[in-house]
Amino acid sequence: MAAKQPNRKDNMMKKRFFRPISMVALLLSVMLLGAACSNTDEPADEGTDDQTTEAAPINFGAGCEAVPADGAGSFNGMAQVPVATAASANPVLTTLVTAVTAAELGDTLNSAEGITVFAPANSAFEAMDQDTLNAALADPKGLLTKVLTYHVLPVRLSPEDLAGEHETLEGSTLEVEGSGEDFTVDGNSSVVCGNVQTANATVYIIDQVLMP
Repeated sequence: MAAKQPNRKDNMMKKRFFRPISMVALLLSVMLLGAACSNTDEPADEGTDDQTTEAAPINFGAGCEAVPADGAGSFNGMAQVPVATAASANPVLTTLVTAVTAAELGDTLNSAEGITVFAPANSAFEAMDQDTLNAALADPKGLLTKVLTYHVLPVRLSPEDLAGEHETLEGSTLEVEGSGEDFTVDGNSSVVCGNVQTANATVYIIDQVLMP
Protein backbone atom coordinates (compact mmCIF):
# COMPACT_ATOMS: atom_id res chain seq x y z
CA MET A 1 0.00 0.00 0.00
CA ALA A 2 1.42 3.44 -0.85
CA ALA A 3 2.32 5.78 2.07
CA LYS A 4 -0.07 8.57 2.73
CA GLN A 5 1.31 11.86 1.42
CA PRO A 6 0.95 14.91 3.70
CA ASN A 7 -1.53 17.32 2.31
CA ARG A 8 -1.35 21.12 2.35
CA LYS A 9 -3.49 21.37 5.47
CA ASP A 10 -1.08 19.18 7.48
CA ASN A 11 1.92 21.27 6.42
CA MET A 12 0.23 24.46 7.53
CA MET A 13 -0.60 22.97 10.96
CA LYS A 14 3.03 21.92 11.45
CA LYS A 15 4.29 25.39 10.61
CA ARG A 16 1.85 26.94 13.11
CA PHE A 17 2.97 24.45 15.79
CA PHE A 18 6.74 24.77 15.39
CA ARG A 19 6.85 28.57 14.96
CA PRO A 20 5.97 29.35 18.66
CA ILE A 21 8.41 26.69 19.85
CA SER A 22 11.20 28.31 17.81
CA MET A 23 10.43 31.71 19.27
CA VAL A 24 10.51 30.33 22.83
CA ALA A 25 13.84 28.63 22.17
CA LEU A 26 15.27 31.87 20.81
CA LEU A 27 14.16 33.83 23.87
CA LEU A 28 15.63 31.22 26.21
CA SER A 29 18.95 31.37 24.36
CA VAL A 30 19.12 35.15 24.70
CA MET A 31 18.35 34.97 28.43
CA LEU A 32 21.00 32.30 29.05
CA LEU A 33 23.60 34.27 27.09
CA GLY A 34 22.86 37.39 29.13
CA ALA A 35 23.25 35.49 32.41
CA ALA A 36 26.55 34.00 31.27
CA CYS A 37 27.91 37.43 30.36
CA SER A 38 26.79 38.81 33.73
CA ASN A 39 28.60 36.02 35.61
CA THR A 40 31.74 36.55 33.56
CA ASP A 41 31.85 40.27 34.43
CA GLU A 42 31.58 39.82 38.22
CA PRO A 43 35.04 38.24 38.88
CA ALA A 44 36.70 40.97 36.80
CA ASP A 45 35.14 43.65 39.03
CA GLU A 46 36.29 41.81 42.16
CA GLY A 47 39.79 41.54 40.79
CA THR A 48 39.92 45.28 40.23
CA ASP A 49 38.88 45.92 43.83
CA ASP A 50 41.59 43.56 45.14
CA GLN A 51 44.29 45.31 43.14
CA THR A 52 43.22 48.66 44.56
CA THR A 53 43.25 47.34 48.13
CA GLU A 54 46.69 45.75 47.78
CA ALA A 55 48.40 48.77 46.23
CA ALA A 56 51.96 49.23 47.50
CA PRO A 57 52.63 52.11 49.89
CA ILE A 58 54.05 55.25 48.26
CA ASN A 59 57.53 56.40 49.28
CA PHE A 60 58.15 60.13 49.41
CA GLY A 61 61.04 62.58 49.58
CA ALA A 62 63.87 63.78 47.36
CA GLY A 63 66.27 61.33 49.01
CA CYS A 64 64.33 58.39 47.56
CA GLU A 65 66.03 59.05 44.22
CA ALA A 66 69.28 57.64 45.67
CA VAL A 67 67.65 54.29 46.47
CA PRO A 68 68.34 51.63 43.77
CA ALA A 69 65.52 51.02 41.32
CA ASP A 70 65.83 47.24 41.55
CA GLY A 71 67.65 44.48 43.40
CA ALA A 72 67.94 43.76 47.12
CA GLY A 73 68.49 47.44 48.00
CA SER A 74 65.42 48.66 46.12
CA PHE A 75 62.10 49.45 47.79
CA ASN A 76 60.63 46.15 46.61
CA GLY A 77 63.73 44.21 47.67
CA MET A 78 63.83 45.74 51.15
CA ALA A 79 60.15 45.00 51.72
CA GLN A 80 60.89 41.26 51.61
CA VAL A 81 63.40 41.12 54.50
CA PRO A 82 63.71 42.44 58.09
CA VAL A 83 65.07 45.92 58.66
CA ALA A 84 68.79 45.32 59.44
CA THR A 85 69.11 42.98 56.47
CA ALA A 86 67.26 45.48 54.26
CA ALA A 87 69.57 48.34 55.32
CA SER A 88 72.67 46.27 54.57
CA ALA A 89 71.61 46.07 50.92
CA ASN A 90 70.94 49.80 50.58
CA PRO A 91 73.97 51.90 49.50
CA VAL A 92 72.42 54.98 51.13
CA LEU A 93 72.79 53.41 54.62
CA THR A 94 76.26 51.82 54.64
CA THR A 95 77.61 53.88 57.58
CA LEU A 96 74.53 53.11 59.64
CA VAL A 97 74.97 49.40 58.93
CA THR A 98 78.60 49.64 60.08
CA ALA A 99 77.47 51.21 63.36
CA VAL A 100 74.67 48.65 63.87
CA THR A 101 77.14 45.82 63.24
CA ALA A 102 79.66 47.29 65.71
CA ALA A 103 76.95 47.53 68.38
CA GLU A 104 75.75 44.00 67.58
CA LEU A 105 72.18 45.21 67.17
CA GLY A 106 71.42 43.50 63.85
CA ASP A 107 69.68 40.47 65.34
CA THR A 108 67.76 42.65 67.80
CA LEU A 109 66.37 44.83 65.01
CA ASN A 110 65.65 41.91 62.69
CA SER A 111 63.71 40.00 65.34
CA ALA A 112 61.64 42.98 66.51
CA GLU A 113 57.98 43.02 65.52
CA GLY A 114 56.46 46.23 64.21
CA ILE A 115 59.01 49.01 64.73
CA THR A 116 59.78 52.43 63.25
CA VAL A 117 63.38 53.28 62.39
CA PHE A 118 64.78 56.75 61.71
CA ALA A 119 67.78 55.80 59.61
CA PRO A 120 70.52 58.42 59.13
CA ALA A 121 71.82 58.50 55.58
CA ASN A 122 75.57 58.34 54.94
CA SER A 123 75.60 62.13 54.54
CA ALA A 124 74.16 62.48 58.07
CA PHE A 125 77.18 60.71 59.56
CA GLU A 126 79.50 62.82 57.41
CA ALA A 127 77.90 66.00 58.77
CA MET A 128 78.20 64.76 62.36
CA ASP A 129 81.02 65.92 64.61
CA GLN A 130 83.69 63.34 63.85
CA ASP A 131 85.11 63.29 67.37
CA THR A 132 81.65 62.35 68.69
CA LEU A 133 81.26 59.70 66.00
CA ASN A 134 84.66 58.18 66.76
CA ALA A 135 83.89 58.20 70.47
CA ALA A 136 80.62 56.36 69.84
CA LEU A 137 82.28 53.78 67.60
CA ALA A 138 84.91 53.22 70.29
CA ASP A 139 82.17 52.47 72.84
CA PRO A 140 79.84 50.08 70.95
CA LYS A 141 78.03 48.67 73.98
CA GLY A 142 77.63 52.07 75.65
CA LEU A 143 77.35 55.34 73.76
CA LEU A 144 76.89 53.80 70.31
CA THR A 145 74.06 51.52 71.43
CA LYS A 146 72.42 54.45 73.24
CA VAL A 147 72.54 56.61 70.10
CA LEU A 148 71.31 53.89 67.75
CA THR A 149 68.39 52.75 69.91
CA TYR A 150 67.31 56.40 70.20
CA HIS A 151 66.54 56.12 66.47
CA VAL A 152 64.06 53.26 66.98
CA LEU A 153 60.42 53.37 68.12
CA PRO A 154 58.84 50.13 69.42
CA VAL A 155 55.74 50.69 67.28
CA ARG A 156 55.25 50.76 63.53
CA LEU A 157 54.02 54.20 62.41
CA SER A 158 52.58 55.22 59.06
CA PRO A 159 53.07 58.82 57.86
CA GLU A 160 49.56 59.66 59.12
CA ASP A 161 50.54 58.71 62.67
CA LEU A 162 54.14 59.95 62.65
CA ALA A 163 53.73 63.44 64.13
CA GLY A 164 53.83 63.67 67.91
CA GLU A 165 55.97 62.65 70.87
CA HIS A 166 57.21 59.07 70.93
CA GLU A 167 59.17 57.00 73.41
CA THR A 168 62.24 55.41 71.82
CA LEU A 169 63.80 52.02 72.35
CA GLU A 170 66.55 53.83 74.25
CA GLY A 171 63.97 55.12 76.74
CA SER A 172 64.00 58.84 75.96
CA THR A 173 61.29 60.72 74.09
CA LEU A 174 61.68 62.35 70.68
CA GLU A 175 59.27 64.62 68.85
CA VAL A 176 58.24 64.49 65.22
CA GLU A 177 56.62 67.52 63.61
CA GLY A 178 54.97 67.91 60.22
CA SER A 179 52.43 66.18 58.00
CA GLY A 180 51.97 64.80 54.51
CA GLU A 181 55.47 64.46 53.06
CA ASP A 182 57.23 67.07 55.22
CA PHE A 183 58.55 65.93 58.61
CA THR A 184 61.28 67.01 61.03
CA VAL A 185 62.60 64.85 63.87
CA ASP A 186 63.90 66.39 67.10
CA GLY A 187 63.66 69.83 65.56
CA ASN A 188 66.62 69.74 63.18
CA SER A 189 66.62 66.44 61.26
CA SER A 190 64.45 66.16 58.15
CA VAL A 191 62.95 63.06 56.62
CA VAL A 192 64.47 62.83 53.14
CA CYS A 193 62.89 59.51 52.14
CA GLY A 194 59.84 58.32 54.04
CA ASN A 195 57.54 55.34 54.32
CA VAL A 196 60.18 52.78 53.30
CA GLN A 197 58.81 49.33 54.07
CA THR A 198 60.71 46.29 55.31
CA ALA A 199 59.28 42.99 56.53
CA ASN A 200 59.10 44.18 60.14
CA ALA A 201 59.58 47.95 60.10
CA THR A 202 58.70 51.26 58.51
CA VAL A 203 61.85 53.29 57.84
CA TYR A 204 62.26 57.05 57.53
CA ILE A 205 65.66 58.04 56.14
CA ILE A 206 66.84 61.28 57.78
CA ASP A 207 69.60 63.83 57.10
CA GLN A 208 70.97 64.26 60.65
CA VAL A 209 72.05 61.82 63.36
CA LEU A 210 69.77 62.09 66.40
CA MET A 211 71.38 62.48 69.82
CA PRO A 212 69.53 61.46 73.02
